[in-house]
Amino acid sequence: MLSLALPKGSLEEQTLLLFKEADLEVKVGFRDYNPSIADPRLSKVKILRPQEIPKYVEDGYFDLGISGWDWVNESGADVEVIADLPYSKQGSGIVRLVMAVSEDSDVKRPEEIKPGARVTTEFPNLTRRYFEKLGIPVQVHYSYGASEAKVPDLMDVVIDLTETGTTLRKNRLRIIGTILESSTKLLANKKAWRDPAKRKAIEEVMTLLLGVIEARGKVLLSMNVPEEKLAEIVAILPAMKNPTVSKLYNSGYYAVETVAPKKDVNILIPKLKEKGAQDILEINISKIVK
Repeated sequence: MLSLALPKGSLEEQTLLLFKEADLEVKVGFRDYNPSIADPRLSKVKILRPQEIPKYVEDGYFDLGISGWDWVNESGADVEVIADLPYSKQGSGIVRLVMAVSEDSDVKRPEEIKPGARVTTEFPNLTRRYFEKLGIPVQVHYSYGASEAKVPDLMDVVIDLTETGTTLRKNRLRIIGTILESSTKLLANKKAWRDPAKRKAIEEVMTLLLGVIEARGKVLLSMNVPEEKLAEIVAILPAMKNPTVSKLYNSGYYAVETVAPKKDVNILIPKLKEKGAQDILEINISKIVK
């Protein structure tokens, strides 16, 4: 029913992992640009450059696509952005399109870029619009990669994506401004989004993907608690709403369950045991569907 475009390159590994964890595993062969997903809602899958995906979705070649917000803006694609998928190559989910100059440059802010400066970037449209707003005429040169290596010998300024800034610093470049913050987006063709049957299928796929995203970094804690300790233990438990509490049959104990951030359990579990919780289980969660 649905055609889907998935991104190659830096987003590919994390995208395939997300679909696998959502029980929508993408079967990809060697040099296979036509993978498949064993799900009746997804009839066609292609893996393409993320730069191309927003326009292909706009033009109706695909009902659904995954690409970065940066490429949606660069292409000017008219698509429905139906979900934020906060993941990236290094996991934080947020990348920045930044302006950088040589660390030896006197320029401290974008407004100080000299007219006629040579700017290298893979985002020429965003770059031109940015400098037009600043009122600074510059020479924009499209970069086919390794943009940071061209400053200062060939270019004066680089506009590039970064998550940590490490590569720029290694190349003795200094960030002087941020043009755009970007994250991975789930995109839908507007006509498909208006079609009731396709929209239902799209929303079901989106539910599975977002369920995985919501569950990441969280675990389920289950424990038995004596009745006299129940209020004290519930008071220190994190929960999405409230902990689940149920009385154990024919005993003075209660079963308590709650969702907790994984990063906190090393502190939380000893504290729960100290306050009287018993039989504490930490259980991985694959999806949380709200």
